[in-house]
Amino acid sequence: MWPPRVRKVKLTVSHSVPADRQRVFDALGDPAILRRCIPGCESLTATAPDAYEATLKIGVPGIKGVYAGIAAISDKHPPESLTLSFEGKGGPGFVRGSAAIVLSPGEAATRVGCEADVQVGGLIAAVGSRLIEATARKLAGDFFNQLSKEMSATT
Repeated sequence: MWPPRVRKVKLTVSHSVPADRQRVFDALGDPAILRRCIPGCESLTATAPDAYEATLKIGVPGIKGVYAGIAAISDKHPPESLTLSFEGKGGPGFVRGSAAIVLSPGEAATRVGCEADVQVGGLIAAVGSRLIEATARKLAGDFFNQLSKEMSATT
């Protein structure tokens, strides 16, 4: 059946953030910092400890649109790791998945590694896996670049 209703994508990214591991771990659970770092984030509201509702406006071709969704942090092992689960819907379709995030200490920075399993559906699923993966990498890169700026500004 074309277009596919659901497409699965595995994504592995890593980034160096100029701050110690505990500060980076804390930032990944701070709604104010996350709101400033998530590309296209229009709102991010805590609904319970480690649970959030969000609205994002994504301007990337193929997945362009406004998405509303939820995210939750679980399996927290400060400051080494956590798991992020997310799902959202918008005009172009839906996205849901989870990401295992591992923080490794470095000399002047923390290495953040992320392995994500993502499912997309609707019109987004018609876009090819390579474009979905490239878009996800770009959005993750934008997030980590902004997080690095945030950490540098508050040093």
